[in-house]
Amino acid sequence: MKKSRAGIYRRFVKRPMDFILSLFAIIILSPVFLIVSILVRIKLGNPVLFKQKRPGMNEKIFVMYKFRTMTDERDKSGELLPDSLRLTRFGKFLRSTSLDELPELINILKGDMSIIGPRPLLEQYLPLYNEHQKRRHEVRPGLSGLAQVSGRNAISWEDKFNKDVEYVENVSFVNDWKIIFLTLRKVFVKEGINFENGTTSNKFQGSNKNATR
Repeated sequence: MKKSRAGIYRRFVKRPMDFILSLFAIIILSPVFLIVSILVRIKLGNPVLFKQKRPGMNEKIFVMYKFRTMTDERDKSGELLPDSLRLTRFGKFLRSTSLDELPELINILKGDMSIIGPRPLLEQYLPLYNEHQKRRHEVRPGLSGLAQVSGRNAISWEDKFNKDVEYVENVSFVNDWKIIFLTLRKVFVKEGINFENGTTSNKFQGSNKNATR
């Protein structure tokens, strides 16, 4: 019975709920979108939006939107400077408040993403996943997920992926709303936003291909 209810939720309720919630959020937060867009344009220049290809459900590639947080500063040879040098104080503020992720609501509205699900990671990670970790792509990626409310960048990659698969195996209306409320709390108290270096998470290098947990 429990699996049956979960299946009904995944097939008939989750996507309509995502559409309604994302549309409502975009309307309510439209003044915030406008203000942040103007500030990004003034402080960081164009483009205002950062666009990057990410793998979604069933590893289908889509273009994810975020507010830009870094400059385009380059060295003498024309190569981009390290992230830590291009991430401005304003960019750090956007990341610490998760305001940079607001444009992902557009991805949710389009059906590329869900409110809750495993975070969409870099396309280059796809060949590095073991069979267990690949299961994170059985559902739409999310604006937030179980791994994010369990430590976000403060836990190891393996722990994140285990949490992602745990979510995939236990998708339900109740669990989604628990994660939504925990996400809101973590955003307000700014827990687990970034690693201690204050920039971004360390890159995934791959795990034991035969490992399952």
